[in-house]
Amino acid sequence: MAAEGGGKEMNEIKTQFTTREGVYKLLTHSEYSRPNRVPFNSQGSNPVKVSFVNVNDQSGNGDRICFNVGRELYFYIYKGVRKAADLSKPIDKRIYKGTQPTCHDFNPITATAESVSLLVGFSAGQVQLIDPIKKETSKLFNEERLIDKSRVTCVRWVPGSESLFLVAHSSGSMYLYNVENTCGTTAPHYQLLKQGENYAVHTCKSKSARNPLLRWTVGEGALNEFAFSPDGKFLACASQDGFLRVFGFDAAELHGTMKSYFGGLLCVCWSPDGRYIVAGGEDDLVTVWSFSDCRVIARGHGHKSWVSVVAFDHCTTSVEDGDPPAEFSGSDEDFHEQIHFGAGRDRANSAHSRLSKRNSTDSRPVSVTYRFGSVGQDTQLCLWDLTEDILFPHLPLSRTRTHTNVMSATSPPATGQTTTTTTTVTTTTTTNPSGTNGKDSVSNSSTSGNPANSLPNTLPRSNSLPHSSNPAGGSTPNSHTGGSNSSSTKGNSIIDSAFIATGVSKFATLSLHDSRKERHEKDHKRNHSMGHISSKSSDKLNQLSSSRTAKADAAKTLGTTLCPRMEEVPLLEPLVCKKIAHERLTVLIFLEDCLVTACQEGFVCTWARPGKVGLLSSQNNPANSPSGTVV
Repeated sequence: MAAEGGGKEMNEIKTQFTTREGVYKLLTHSEYSRPNRVPFNSQGSNPVKVSFVNVNDQSGNGDRICFNVGRELYFYIYKGVRKAADLSKPIDKRIYKGTQPTCHDFNPITATAESVSLLVGFSAGQVQLIDPIKKETSKLFNEERLIDKSRVTCVRWVPGSESLFLVAHSSGSMYLYNVENTCGTTAPHYQLLKQGENYAVHTCKSKSARNPLLRWTVGEGALNEFAFSPDGKFLACASQDGFLRVFGFDAAELHGTMKSYFGGLLCVCWSPDGRYIVAGGEDDLVTVWSFSDCRVIARGHGHKSWVSVVAFDHCTTSVEDGDPPAEFSGSDEDFHEQIHFGAGRDRANSAHSRLSKRNSTDSRPVSVTYRFGSVGQDTQLCLWDLTEDILFPHLPLSRTRTHTNVMSATSPPATGQTTTTTTTVTTTTTTNPSGTNGKDSVSNSSTSGNPANSLPNTLPRSNSLPHSSNPAGGSTPNSHTGGSNSSSTKGNSIIDSAFIATGVSKFATLSLHDSRKERHEKDHKRNHSMGHISSKSSDKLNQLSSSRTAKADAAKTLGTTLCPRMEEVPLLEPLVCKKIAHERLTVLIFLEDCLVTACQEGFVCTWARPGKVGLLSSQNNPANSPSGTVV
């Protein structure tokens, strides 16, 4: 496990930790924050978010960082592990009145040393396009709030595009914009383009080109975060109704779904090769979902509160070349093609392009390790290793893997049919986190309902992580049926014909009735993912008030491929689990020579990877009050 750093007490903040690669160290002189370095009073504010971009500066110092703290937005040269941060000289600073920035995203395609395009979403629903290098404000979208009045939860440039971007709101809708179009002076009128299970896509009816191009309505309640696949062809959406929904972006087809163990999903990310998705949320778990099989393949339990961010480490994810290169070629026909990542979006290891699923008939071992991390409202950073004994349980283990003990060598196929194999690896007394009885062996969990949706009773289990009870109560808030596996190519003609006038071939939504919106807004006022803080007692009251409905709906998904029981999938324990902040953590980003975290107090911290500690200045530069742009 990790080395203790920064103190002996369990509740003391750590300044270093150890993995198999070596020691990660907190660089105190590389901390970014408000210039006065005073902790921000985060009560009632939106989460601190961080965005990076590289402007390809020939001086070798091309990284730029943007972060929001309360009503303020800062833009600095990011010096990382090389030099100490100089907070007295922000490139741009903006203070907003009447609204707060909630999220932001750089366009890596258009970024240069002289100009960058930065999208900023706000708590009142607007989206601003600014250039912090030129200190210019280009455009303001949804200025009159005619498109959506709810908080912006996530904003992203469409991969590979210089002008298209996607915006998610707490209303549960997403909108596709074009920076060249205006938003009009009247509320948009929509026409249904495509509708599926709990989602719909509408086009904007207008004689002239205007925003939004498309409106998606996904699930019920807030759409907390979305993420594009590395190749930009698929979109993963994490919603407050607890569902992960994965769409083919161009065709607006639902590829598959997953249900959280309990509560809403707050965050989502893709593996570097696009084969796996990790989601986290109010069940205090991280859940690993297979894109090709459309099923949960593992859960991780290490956090003591809601998981706010999940992210893959592109630099540590690896394949060990123990076999000829042919062994790494995928044989899964459902996975359409090898995924390539753009250099502007990911700092990926060259070995990642070889990551793919093994042929089920090939018994030769392969060593695959995906590293991902998570941070949560418990102020803890967790690192996880996803290894071949979890990814390929049908293959004989080449060696014992640390931090993941396997008791079952078979996982159910995507159809839900049960196949079992007994391969007991560990015999350590643990308490079943699902609440069922059993110590070393797993009790049989006979699920009611359609046997085709039942899962095997044996489970892979971690033996050293303490378990006491269900991470979050063990109930699921909404009923749902099996995930769709429709082809992503179907419906392209629909999109193309709908947007031949504007040259756009992208997406949509579904209108919810006003009463439905009001009811869901009332149910989710706490919505911690957007920075509204509630006390622990109020959280418990909210859970108790909806417990009857949750328990009634739980039987419809719990124990199916949508939401396996805790004993039906492998349970990962964290490689590292350390308290690293005083306030809840809101950022986790993996870079080539460091990882970056941020907490709600407004401190952005740099953790040097093993062997990457630079020669930092001995003096810290406390900032004076900088000049900036006031908006």
